[in-house]
Amino acid sequence: MPIVAGAQEVKHYRFAHDQQLNTGYSVAYDMFSAKLKELSKGTMLVDQYPGAQLGQEPQLLQLVKAGDIDFAIISSANTATISPQAGVMSLHFLFRNADHVVKSLADQKVIDAIKAMIEETTQGLHVIATGSQGVRNIYSKKEIHNVGDLKDLKIRVQATATEDAIFPAYGAQTVHMPFGSVYTSLRPASSRRLRTASTSISSTSTTRSRRCCRSPSMRPTMRWCSSATSCGRACRRTEAMGDDGGGGDQREGAGQGLRA
Repeated sequence: MPIVAGAQEVKHYRFAHDQQLNTGYSVAYDMFSAKLKELSKGTMLVDQYPGAQLGQEPQLLQLVKAGDIDFAIISSANTATISPQAGVMSLHFLFRNADHVVKSLADQKVIDAIKAMIEETTQGLHVIATGSQGVRNIYSKKEIHNVGDLKDLKIRVQATATEDAIFPAYGAQTVHMPFGSVYTSLRPASSRRLRTASTSISSTSTTRSRRCCRSPSMRPTMRWCSSATSCGRACRRTEAMGDDGGGGDQREGAGQGLRA
C-alpha cells in the first residue's frame, strides 16, 4: 500500500524466491532493491519474501504473470514450465565450468536471446536479469563417481522435460519435488539422490546427510518482473547496474546485474 512521505509517495513492491536469506538469491535481492531505492530516491522500496513464503517457483511464475507479486527469481529449469525452450539451460555438458556459465550469462547476445525467447513464448512477465548460483552437484548417501553409478537410482530433479530425458538415459529414475521437500526426502526411499547448487544446500540442514560429487550442468537463473509492475524508468535502469560489462558481482551464487 502506498505511503506518503512528505510530498512524495512511497510504493512497496514484492520480491519472492524459494531460497534462504544467506544464499545468492538474497544477494541478488539486496543488490536490486538497493539500486531501485537509489534510482527512485527512496520512493520505490522492495520487500523480500524468501524461503518459498509465497509459493514454490512454478507458483511464483504464475503470481508474477497475474501481477499478484512484482518480482521473482526463478531457475531456468522451472522457467521451462511456461517457456519450454528454457530447458536448454539444463542440458548436461553445455558449459565447460563455472567461469564459462558466468561469462555466458553476462554476454549481451545471450541476454538478448533469453529475453526474446520469453517475449515470444509467454505473456504477462519480462526477464530483467540473469545470474547463476554456480555448478550443480549430486548429493547422496552413496558416492557417485561417474554416469554409470547412477544406474537404477532415484534422483530428485526439477520438473522439466530436459531432466526427465537426460537422467533416464543414464539409467536413473527421476523424482519431482520442490526444494523445500529435499531434506525429508533423503530419509525415506522416495529419493536417495538430489541435484542442486552448493550455495543452496549449504544454507539448509541437508548438509548433515550429504555426500557430494560434481554434476555436469549449471544452474542459470532469471530475475522476472510482472507486466503489471509500474516501476517505469527507474526499474528498467536497475538492469544497468552491472557496469563492468554486465557481470555485476561475479562471485559464485551472487546475482548478476545486466546492461540495459
